[in-house]
Amino acid sequence: MTTSAHDGSLSPLTGLGVAILAVSTSAILVRWSTAPSLVKAFYRVVFTVALLAPVALVRHRDALASISRRDLWAASGAGVALAAHFASWFESLNHTTVAASVTLVQAQPLFVAVGAWAFLDERVSRRTTLGIGVALAGMVLMSLSDLLTASGAPRPLFGNTLAIVGAVTAAAYVLTGRSVRSRVALVPYVVVVYSVCALALLSVAVARGDPLSGYPPREWLLFLGMAIGPGIFGHTVINWALAHLESSVVSVSLLGEPVGSTILALFLLGEIPTLPTILGGAIVLGGIYITAS
Repeated sequence: MTTSAHDGSLSPLTGLGVAILAVSTSAILVRWSTAPSLVKAFYRVVFTVALLAPVALVRHRDALASISRRDLWAASGAGVALAAHFASWFESLNHTTVAASVTLVQAQPLFVAVGAWAFLDERVSRRTTLGIGVALAGMVLMSLSDLLTASGAPRPLFGNTLAIVGAVTAAAYVLTGRSVRSRVALVPYVVVVYSVCALALLSVAVARGDPLSGYPPREWLLFLGMAIGPGIFGHTVINWALAHLESSVVSVSLLGEPVGSTILALFLLGEIPTLPTILGGAIVLGGIYITAS
């Protein structure tokens, strides 16, 4: 790991810390919005593309034009997977607690490991297998505890399932785009992926009849906040940090998101997680740590 080999004056570790704080606000912003889940996801992605597209067109025009057809197809597949991730995770927050939803959706490294073994013929170590087993035990505890305790969530088991679907589709997004990222620069890649993601979300929202306009200014500010905070300062900075830090450091640091989101939900939403949720979440995070470190 190095903190000195980077462009500019911002330390990668500092940038990573800012990014974790930024992504921790995502669940709170989603919960504050009263728009349909697909609409929230659509505008988050649209505003992110709107912010990044000028940079891509001015500074990365040649890189955009030189993306091969094969890489465009792969990036498009990643965009569809990302749309499924946003749709399922945003909807999960309507049914379960922030603590459960964010912890379960953060389990995507486990499914990346399984997918890499199943589809890319990558070896799975004993440590990875142990981590996956520990995390799955924590997921079961979290899901079953919601049936036995008063978590305050309307449909916790359904919401937890959607969060796990969000983790699986996030893993599909990572696996689909992993080879492309070695050939295409960050900004052109995410612009293509987010554009396809927005189109996928738009088509499903229109098919469902979700209204795309008529929202008060507060909602538009929340949509923009989702793009600037978790989108630009969160995931985009995390991708930047990956070029300067070991991937294991970044992966383990992402375990701070469920903790940050849970603390924010406590103070901003008055949402107190149950003891089984805390214990199950700690086990899940422990399993992710074993797998990613």
